[in-house]
Parts: sequence; structure tokens; C-alpha cells
Amino acid sequence: MSDKNSSTAKSYLDSAIAQGQSALGSLTGSTRDKTEAAARKDQATAEKESSHSVGKLGPLNVSPSGGVSTDDPNRTEGSWNQTLGSARESVGGLIGSESLKKEGAQQNAEGKGQEAQGQLSDFGSGVQDRVKGTVGGIAASITGDREKEEEMRMKHDDAKTKQRSAEADIQKQADA
Repeated sequence: MSDKNSSTAKSYLDSAIAQGQSALGSLTGSTRDKTEAAARKDQATAEKESSHSVGKLGPLNVSPSGGVSTDDPNRTEGSWNQTLGSARESVGGLIGSESLKKEGAQQNAEGKGQEAQGQLSDFGSGVQDRVKGTVGGIAASITGDREKEEEMRMKHDDAKTKQRSAEADIQKQADA
């Protein structure tokens, strides 16, 4: 992976180095080491946050590393069914139609299941394609095939974006 890409593993390594440097600064009394350790720790935190961030516009997802993915259609359709179901439920409540209210609640519940199915699909394929991209990139690097190495890096980054997008949506729902 290139230096412009954020990495959770790199952020953990930088954080560990910062802790060691801070401990060294405390032992020796070096304010320079303590200051550098604090800066490295801040950088590690920013790297981790960047590694997990995804911009979303409808079903399109983009990461800071340049990875691009689209949501599984079940995510979008499930979300739409939830919206329609809630609207039907509300209208049924307003006009006193128990059957419309019940149909809306059912459509909303089905939409939640459909969206969850799409999220799990995106998460699973994201993890699988990240592994394929990583392994393929290593193999291409060993053989010196720079074009294939770049192709595999892009595959990894796109898959990471898909996985992180699904993770973010799952976490939002868990927090709600």
C-alpha cells in the first residue's frame, strides 16, 4: 500500500511507538521526546479515524484512499421499503386505518431485514476482496508486475471502502 493511504495497522504501530517514546521521555526528562510522542500519538489517532471514514452519496461510497464502491441493492431497496412502510404506518394512524398501519409496519420490518442482508453481503464481500487484493498485491510485488500490483491495491482499497461503509451503517443502527 502507498504512503498516502491510511491504515489501521499503521495507526496501532505509530501509537505503540508514541507510547514508548513518551515513556523514554519521562525516564530521561526529555521534553522533546514527550512532545514528539504526543505529536505521533495525534497522528496515529488521525490515521485510524481516516482509515475508518467513508463519504456516502446515496449508494455510492468513497474513502480518503480513493476507494470507491456501491452498496448492495438490498441496502438501498431495504432503506426505501423502511421509508415507505413508515409513511404508510403514519398515514394509517392519521386516517384511522388499522390495516394500512399494519401493512406499513410489516413493510418497514421487511425493509430492515432486507437492508441488513445487503449490509452483511457488502461486509463479507469487502473482507474477502480486501484479502484477495492484499495477497494479489504481494504476489505481483514479488514477480515485479507493477501494473498488477496497482490493480490489486485498487481492489483492496475499493473493498475496504465497501467494508467500512457497511460497518458504519451497522454501527449507526446499533447506536440508534
